Amino acid sequence: MNIKLNNIGKRYNYEWIFRKVNYEFTSDNNYVILGSNGSGKSTLLQVIAGNIIQSEGEIIYDNSTANKPQSIIDIDSIFQHISFASPYLELFEEFTLAESIEFQAQFKPFYEGLTTKAIIALTQLEKAQNKQLKYYSSGMKQRVKLALAILAKTPLLLLDEPTSNLDKKAIDWYQNLVNTYSKDRLIFVCSNQQEYEYPFCNKQLSIEDYK
Repeated sequence: MNIKLNNIGKRYNYEWIFRKVNYEFTSDNNYVILGSNGSGKSTLLQVIAGNIIQSEGEIIYDNSTANKPQSIIDIDSIFQHISFASPYLELFEEFTLAESIEFQAQFKPFYEGLTTKAIIALTQLEKAQNKQLKYYSSGMKQRVKLALAILAKTPLLLLDEPTSNLDKKAIDWYQNLVNTYSKDRLIFVCSNQQEYEYPFCNKQLSIEDYK
């Protein structure tokens, strides 16, 4: 899938967060959106995800292939093609890990062959699998968020500050998981210059260039 931003801008009240973003994201690359805290990088990612409506400009989601030319996805349907993880994303904390996995599977399938048991093993949280998520630490919850997003079989993977609350061992786990499940996907990462969050990204966009 390719995504084209045409003159995208977003403002709150009279303050522009960013303006005149003209950029084309292609499926043969992975992208990191860079910016300091509060610069608007997460807002841009939310606009790309269709969670926030831009104040100006248009976004084109092109899912065309050799066998399916001129396949444009409507903004109202793009959520079906996206998996998303961020520190501010809420989990159903009354669920256990297995219940969380099975609940998501009703809406977005996981990669073929990934059973609930296999996904639990990939999270490396087997010892806590029967606990409700409300009893998980912040780092454990972040693992769950990342696993649910990365293991969902979607062409678009959006990760906002993915290593928040992760220790060194968990960061290595995250990098390995993305590398394993990155084929044929367009991946976006939002980061404030934490290079270990995006070693697999070969393209950079700085939100500061669009102020």
